[in-house]
Amino acid sequence: MLPILQLIVDTVAGVLGGVLLLRFWMQVIRVRPPASIGQFIFTLSDWLVRPLRRVVPGMGGYDWASLIGAFLVVLVASAVMLLAGWTGQQVFLYALYRILNWIIYGFMGLLIIEVIFSWINPHAPLAPFVRALTDPLLRPLRRVIPPLGGLDITVLVAVVLLQIIQYLLRQGFGQAFVMM
Repeated sequence: MLPILQLIVDTVAGVLGGVLLLRFWMQVIRVRPPASIGQFIFTLSDWLVRPLRRVVPGMGGYDWASLIGAFLVVLVASAVMLLAGWTGQQVFLYALYRILNWIIYGFMGLLIIEVIFSWINPHAPLAPFVRALTDPLLRPLRRVIPPLGGLDITVLVAVVLLQIIQYLLRQGFGQAFVMM
């Protein structure tokens, strides 16, 4: 029964956490979403972000309530592991690992969506929005990696780099769990 409960909790937490992380990223890079997407994001996350803003004010021009909200969501979702006998410290480390993984998977997903748009319909209404979300990742790579025969391989390089980071995280957190 625990795996089914974990699946349900992870699905709900993944959607809400992803929306909160997207909301934070859009604010960091100053991107306005298209109306329908913006309405979805704010409707789904305002119930958590607005109360958190009273406790965690924006600092440095960033809306930290969205990021902290995403971490709280993953922490609550990870707390199910307490039923499996984990300690609070293990749950906290697991939650930290999971949110970092969510961030990496979110960037990978955005990069894949950008590639699909470039192949199918580069002028789709959502294409500029997705391009704006991925540009901060790709811009430094594009300075170093020139197009090869008119083909931009920076997305491929970015995905490989994200996978390397993910591997290193898995190794680092794996060692932390072994030491507990």
